[in-house]
Amino acid sequence: MAAGKEIISILGGTGDLGGGLARRWSRAGYEIIIGSRTLAKGRVAADELLEEFPDLNVTGMENRDAADKSEIVVLTVPFSFQIGILETVKPALSGKILIDVTVPLVPPKVGTVQMPEGGSAGEMAQAFLGADVQVVSAFQNVGAQHLREDHAIQCDVLVSGNKRAAREKVISLVQAAGLKGWHAGPLANSVAAEALTSVLISINRHHGIDAAGIVITGEAQSES
Repeated sequence: MAAGKEIISILGGTGDLGGGLARRWSRAGYEIIIGSRTLAKGRVAADELLEEFPDLNVTGMENRDAADKSEIVVLTVPFSFQIGILETVKPALSGKILIDVTVPLVPPKVGTVQMPEGGSAGEMAQAFLGADVQVVSAFQNVGAQHLREDHAIQCDVLVSGNKRAAREKVISLVQAAGLKGWHAGPLANSVAAEALTSVLISINRHHGIDAAGIVITGEAQSES
């Protein structure tokens, strides 16, 4: 592990969004573990990153081992897989931060906001995992392809979570990925960021935009 930097595991790191975050955090000096439902898929995703950047510290593992060996866990999987994967790794998450990137998209109407009975995917994760895990919701409104390309990203990230210190840690990772993060309040507010994803999908379709995002205007006067 690089001095002062946590080991990050990305469950779902074989997908576009997880792979993009792995790429950017790896280049920022973090040790990354890419988790998958099978060891083979995790290793293939890690090898692909190493082909692009041979000096990175990236390994591939099965999800449970990845969660066990890291200090911060990131979940980047489709909504239909969220609780099932959390069930397999729950014992390894105690005392850790889980960054939940899940969006409750319901195909085929992904451009229509459809929130779950639990309020939001982030709240569902917190309820399932319990108080021993600090769930922080973030990265729902960033186009995956932007994370996998070498250019500045004009998109801000809303960070919701019940503990300020956990949100601060995630905001530092947002910055490491080349974006600006904002404290967006308690985890209950994650419903707004999750719902915005469907809104942005509709904007993309109707206006021909390639991965629209959001930008917070105004100048911060303090860190409060």
